[in-house]
Amino acid sequence: MATLTNGIPEKTIERLSEYRRTLLASHRQGITHIFSHVLAGIHGITAVQVRRDLMLIGFSSDTKKGYDVQVLIEYISKILDSPAPMNIAVLGMGHLGQAITKYFNGKGLNLKITAAFDVDPEKVGRTIDGIPCYHMNTFENMVEDRDISIVILSSPTKVAPELVLPIINAGIKGVLNFTSTPLNFPQGIVVENYDITTLLEKVAYFVKETDASNT
Repeated sequence: MATLTNGIPEKTIERLSEYRRTLLASHRQGITHIFSHVLAGIHGITAVQVRRDLMLIGFSSDTKKGYDVQVLIEYISKILDSPAPMNIAVLGMGHLGQAITKYFNGKGLNLKITAAFDVDPEKVGRTIDGIPCYHMNTFENMVEDRDISIVILSSPTKVAPELVLPIINAGIKGVLNFTSTPLNFPQGIVVENYDITTLLEKVAYFVKETDASNT
């Protein structure tokens, strides 16, 4: 998934999401305008990159005052958000699934976790952090009933491959996979494999290399 169908590169979409979070925080602090070099400094990139990203989505502004924070928030939101909120389900309500649910539902995004699924009798039938948890054998029916289009996969890694077929059969359109097993889906399903272990080892590697270069 390198470039989306509208021609905006994947990395640009990621940065736009990051810009919006920064802009929202700035707006809450009463900041009305922000320069590209300030936004760039917060995100560790160049001002040229910020301006290039915004040009890609057709945004221009009076650079003498900087970008209007509220206007830019609204513009990025039109690019990132669907016209109606998207419903999300979490597959696997262990510690990770519950942490993800708490995180996302407190962000006020146009994305809403509306259901969770598990096979653990201690979780099924309960409402966990305001989210009803159903048995996996009801998954396909509940996806249609609750108009769910995205799933967050936080199940045990060993069972993750078993969930591919139910996800396909249910008509899910997007998968965020938090297990350490990369999963492949047919074309038409957007998949992001997010391996925390790999990312942590990557950070540790560069820490090691930095320490070695300083000795």
